[in-house]
Amino acid sequence: MNTKYIFVTGGVVSSLGKGIISASIGKLLLARGYKVTIQKFDPYINIDPGTLNPYEHGECYVTVDGMETDLDLGHYERFTGIHTTRNNSITTGRIYKTVIDRERHGDYLGKTIQVVPHITDEIKRRMLREGLDEGLDFVITEVGGTIGDIESAPFMEAIRQLRWQLGRDAVCVHLTYVPYLKAADELKTKPTQHSVKELQGMGIQPDILVLRTERHLSDSIRLKVASFCNVDLECVVQSEDLPSIYEVPVSMQKQGLDAAIMRKIGIPVGETPAMASWHEFLEKQRNAKREVHIGLVGKYDLQDAYKSIRESLNLAGIYNDVKAKIHFVNSEEITAENVASKLEGMAGIVVCPGFGSRGIEGKIIAAEYGRTNDIPTFGICLGMQMLVIEFARNVLGYKDANSAEMDDKTPHNVIDIMEEQKNITQMGGTMRLGAYDCELVKGSRTFEAYGEKSLISERHRHRYEFNNAYKDEYESNGMKCVGINPASNLVEIVEIPEKKWYIGTQFHPEYSSTVLHPHPLFMSFIKVCSE
Repeated sequence: MNTKYIFVTGGVVSSLGKGIISASIGKLLLARGYKVTIQKFDPYINIDPGTLNPYEHGECYVTVDGMETDLDLGHYERFTGIHTTRNNSITTGRIYKTVIDRERHGDYLGKTIQVVPHITDEIKRRMLREGLDEGLDFVITEVGGTIGDIESAPFMEAIRQLRWQLGRDAVCVHLTYVPYLKAADELKTKPTQHSVKELQGMGIQPDILVLRTERHLSDSIRLKVASFCNVDLECVVQSEDLPSIYEVPVSMQKQGLDAAIMRKIGIPVGETPAMASWHEFLEKQRNAKREVHIGLVGKYDLQDAYKSIRESLNLAGIYNDVKAKIHFVNSEEITAENVASKLEGMAGIVVCPGFGSRGIEGKIIAAEYGRTNDIPTFGICLGMQMLVIEFARNVLGYKDANSAEMDDKTPHNVIDIMEEQKNITQMGGTMRLGAYDCELVKGSRTFEAYGEKSLISERHRHRYEFNNAYKDEYESNGMKCVGINPASNLVEIVEIPEKKWYIGTQFHPEYSSTVLHPHPLFMSFIKVCSE
């Protein structure tokens, strides 16, 4: 069949969960046996979110091919298990850069470059994934922001044009909000009506409405929305608050969201797929009663800043039949005097990734506390580097040991800038990014965690690395380098075998953890914590 296109837009307010709905649609279509991809179009002018402060945009997610992307791509991968690439994350900045580069090259033959048609044509080209030989059945495209945003207008115009060009091969799913007014004891549909009216004013009639709500919507409310918005009643579904985001695909399936999409496109609906493994996961989640408390030591007091780490811990907990209760501990507030009280009751410690010197001393103190008290400790990227610096200061005796990132004058730069990074001046997209191979030392705890695999591949996002000049000294004093990149000899993993679980990884394992395949290192970490 021809490739079908599903456009997911949002109205009223942001943060309604377009990414979760897009991921859920993808999951339901995959369960029906279709080949699917999901892509995110972000209206901001940055080329990518790699240079954005996490407080601005939450976590920066990295694809296997090294693209820094929006955190929604993490939801897409966790729900569906598909690998996204740089082609799945597009920003206004990338669109304009492409068009301007072509203009400078003379490709437009003297034409006046305009938003319509040149910018919209480039948006359409990427929405259709032209030039990519993928054989996809469905392409789901989520557009960031809300209807009415100035920066979203070219994307809406591109969708309007594609709806006419593609006919029944394109469907628009619009997510809106139905607020509950406590004083009136009423659910209000007017914001949804206004949002749809705004969308219609742009020439787009939504085919399906997903109503985000904190309270169950009656059939009469759904009928009212359907009547006022020119949408079939069966195409008005609700997205209620649920105990877990992973229950959303099941809720959407029960309400027939995937069936409604297929009917709109003209595909026989057939039988509803069972999704047995997904339901088994949800059953394990409901049955997990015992809590395991994990201290998340970082400097960004924002849930989305460490989204993939949080979800990886939660998933590993479920598969270990426990609830991972995550407690954020601000590393800027940790001192040698209060670290015991800050981490009291924690069964495990995760030292988080990040950039810059703010909060690193607190991370180093937390690493020392985990090591000396034999508390399972997991250092990720910068967190791994903090484990290495702490060991140098307190075991090797180099009290002034540091990373060249934090102190370029340190005489003991146990963490140093990578050779290929030394002459780089541009900040965006220039780090060591994407998946790289790593050879594991047989017999190590990490080797066992990976099911005794000798060669793994994991995703990176860093400029600095373990300084191999100190490698022998570390190993002879008890910190083993158990993961090495075969091409560059970069130390990827360190561990202290004599501890219950004390491992640092230069890569980001959280990017590879999915609902049906939780990451083996998180599984091993939570297993030891739960013991």
